[in-house]
Amino acid sequence: MKMDIQTVGFNAQAELTDFAKEKTEKLSHYFDQIVGAEIYLKQDNNDKQQTKVAEIKLNIPGNDLFAESRSHKFEIAINETTEKLKGQIRKLKTKYATR
Repeated sequence: MKMDIQTVGFNAQAELTDFAKEKTEKLSHYFDQIVGAEIYLKQDNNDKQQTKVAEIKLNIPGNDLFAESRSHKFEIAINETTEKLKGQIRKLKTKYATR
């Protein structure tokens, strides 16, 4: 699976990008037709607190899946995003199974 990680507004440490890659790669265990993933990590400085945003787009032939989460830590946002994508993958697989 081809992965593209982009950080917006900050420079990510290797540990954070490795964590994001690892979590996203695990999604291929649930669905083997994932061609690639685009991961966007952003810092949103709205209000008085810094919010970390993780967006992941999975490239699948015929369909692209997208999820986004916000949290006070990138690791939590990445975990929540991958969990949302797991649910979308389950729905997509049941849709394929009914055909």
